[in-house]
Amino acid sequence: MKIATVVGARPQFIKAAAISRIIGMQNASGVDEVLIHTGQHHDENMSGVFFNELGIPAPRYNLAIAGGNHGAMTGRMLSAIEEVLLEEKPDWLLIYGDTNSTLAGALAAAKLHIPVAHVEAGLRSFNMRMPEEVNRIVADRLSTLLFCPTATAVNNLTAEGITQGVHNVGDVMYDVSLYYAERAQAMSRILERLKLTHRQYILATCHRAENTDDPNRLREILEALAQLAGHAPVVLPLHPRSRKQIAAIGYQQLLDSLIITEPLAFLDMISLERSAKAILTDSGGVQKEAFFYRVPCFTMRDETEWVETVESGWNQIVGADRNRIVEAVLACGPPVRADASPYGDGHASEAILRELHGRHLAGTGNRTLPPA
Repeated sequence: MKIATVVGARPQFIKAAAISRIIGMQNASGVDEVLIHTGQHHDENMSGVFFNELGIPAPRYNLAIAGGNHGAMTGRMLSAIEEVLLEEKPDWLLIYGDTNSTLAGALAAAKLHIPVAHVEAGLRSFNMRMPEEVNRIVADRLSTLLFCPTATAVNNLTAEGITQGVHNVGDVMYDVSLYYAERAQAMSRILERLKLTHRQYILATCHRAENTDDPNRLREILEALAQLAGHAPVVLPLHPRSRKQIAAIGYQQLLDSLIITEPLAFLDMISLERSAKAILTDSGGVQKEAFFYRVPCFTMRDETEWVETVESGWNQIVGADRNRIVEAVLACGPPVRADASPYGDGHASEAILRELHGRHLAGTGNRTLPPA
């Protein structure tokens, strides 16, 4: 069985690592994975170091497509992925999450009648202004197999009339968090390097367009972080898009009281997350990792797809309002359901590979490629 996997951004590298590791452990099963890196995140800190640390095989194809508006980027990816699929003729196209790479992969495969398997299917923010929401809805519509991380995701698909091929397998990021946590503790020296003390600092990330492209929201967030820095050190690994926007708007002075780093290697990021007093983020992946490591999280958005983290009390939605952010962090108390575990048993990757393999053997997923 040949699986073509499309990745392009840091969260996808992490998710793909879980399944690639299981494929590597089961070589005798005859699974050939063709890794296609679109290049959406292309520099060493955003891409190369992740492949090294996670033990992901080097991409067989690196399309080096980055930058530009959504339409232009997605169109270039669609064309390039199509060429790879015509060359490789995989049995399945595996996609992750909700990026432009996800959408381009799904479109390319569907037009070539290659069955699509979507990992992290069924997530909904119900905010159609988010490009990620558009990407995930279209990807789900084009998928033959929809691997959901939670019961909520299954219910979202059911409400949209999608019930065939839907499987609640758990969250592959939970698999990753369990496997790499101890490795991070053993190998990362980020706390010593930044002179941080366990549970005595706040970790923050900010990269989503809804925050970085809105000067008012970005200012409120940075002012909140600066105010919190008066209570505890605040570490902010700065995404390239955020850095560019902050410089363009002239908000650099709001960074003066923060500990600013480049985007961090995966093991360093895990180490910081596990030892933080609190985490502020607009990242879906970081929200979940905070939950996995039982660190209070404050989501700087107006909604979240990961409603289970909120229901458990480990995550609070605080938007981009400075006062609301600061007050929530300073008033943080014990969670409502400290022992909640909605993301499976840590074996989502095995379940996904088992279903793909079963479908392949049964011949129920294969479609015929049209002439090149």
